[in-house]
Amino acid sequence: MLNNIGLPGLLLIAVVVLVLFGRGKISSLMGEVGKGITAFKKGVKESNEEIEDSSTEVARDVTPETEEKDKA
Repeated sequence: MLNNIGLPGLLLIAVVVLVLFGRGKISSLMGEVGKGITAFKKGVKESNEEIEDSSTEVARDVTPETEEKDKA
């Protein structure tokens, strides 16, 4: 059903939404969507950095222990 919408259908839907909600409401809604996307990207980036930091800490802890065992 949604495969048959096409460009004219999308334009009609956009016009109806614009008439129902008004330009100001839509622009503020899109601003909130943009802030949400930005916050999501920031969270993903921070979690990736946290994972990388934890993996490097594990590698730092393991390496000296193996060197001490080799020396003894």
